Amino acid sequence: MQYALLLYEDEAIYAQADAPSLEAIIAAHQALAAQLSAEGVLRGGSGLKSSDTATTLRRSRGGDTLHDGPYAEAREQLGGFYLIDVPDLDAALAIAKRIPFAGDGSVEVRPIIDED
Repeated sequence: MQYALLLYEDEAIYAQADAPSLEAIIAAHQALAAQLSAEGVLRGGSGLKSSDTATTLRRSRGGDTLHDGPYAEAREQLGGFYLIDVPDLDAALAIAKRIPFAGDGSVEVRPIIDED
């Protein structure tokens, strides 16, 4: 079963971090991705640019509006994702616990719709 692991954290922490700290968290994600690939469960994933680069399309009452940045203000922003293929939710949660964060954060574990 495939799951998206959606990574949320306060992106302001990266504006305050020094270069070695940023390099360390990037290296930790690269190491995790290599491990998941070696385990045969990684199907994709990527980090995302900061939320101020986002454009949100909002559909309401049949009309569309565009907004710069994320539509809703939040304490944590979506910063990246992993796409994994594992036997069950317990296996997905075990991987979610291995995800590194620079500070506090959360991982939303969501099943992918099976098209088969």
